[in-house]
Amino acid sequence: MTALLGLWPEVQDTCTSLGLMLSIVLFVALARVVLRQQMHRPVAHTFALEFLATFQLCCCTHELQLLSEQEPAHPTWPLTLIYFFSLVHGLTLVGTFSNPCGVMMQLLLGEMSPETGAMRLLAQLIGAMCSRYSVVALWSLGLTRYHVSERIFACRNPIQVDLPKAVIIEAICSFIFHSAVLHFQEVRTQLRIHLMAALITFLVYAGGSQTGAVFNPALAFSLHFKCFDEEFLQFFIVYWLAPSLGKHITYYD
Repeated sequence: MTALLGLWPEVQDTCTSLGLMLSIVLFVALARVVLRQQMHRPVAHTFALEFLATFQLCCCTHELQLLSEQEPAHPTWPLTLIYFFSLVHGLTLVGTFSNPCGVMMQLLLGEMSPETGAMRLLAQLIGAMCSRYSVVALWSLGLTRYHVSERIFACRNPIQVDLPKAVIIEAICSFIFHSAVLHFQEVRTQLRIHLMAALITFLVYAGGSQTGAVFNPALAFSLHFKCFDEEFLQFFIVYWLAPSLGKHITYYD
């Protein structure tokens, strides 16, 4: 009984974090429904959907990162959450990219106009920044012991290897991910979402302890904005150039 009581605060904090992430998903889903009904200009509608998708992905990842650092009793628990929320994002964010590399791939394939691509990239950048400030506001409420708004203003450098190896890891993760996106296009949607969620979970497991395995420039910008400010060149190379390189290798493969 004493052991259970000792674990209870941890369980409460975890449940609060999960509830917060699901609330964000529901909020974005509601916003998408309202936009579909009220916004009839295709350009503005596309921009808003891309903004909301990036906002949801970044907010949830901030909270997932926080949960993964709490050292739960079962090491597989963070991976389980990553898989589950990858499924959630795959099911709820259909028709959006929330990753600049995905937009650039469509541009290279000639399946998206430069104007639309630029608009989506701008929406992703704004969504990433807004998610960061929204997380600061939510954490300032102190809903759990780990919600400390000052935490997000510190540079928590996830790069645990030298620069060349970090570049290779992020480039390989990006290459594998975007190769899967291309090759899974003919797979049934329900199965494809599970396959992509499993792949994302594996990539985070394989490279997460070395670079965080982000392979998404917009997400990296939201998660590590302070690090970009302090060590811009290193983070620009690892989290912007390396994923773009991996994506280009996919295109020319």
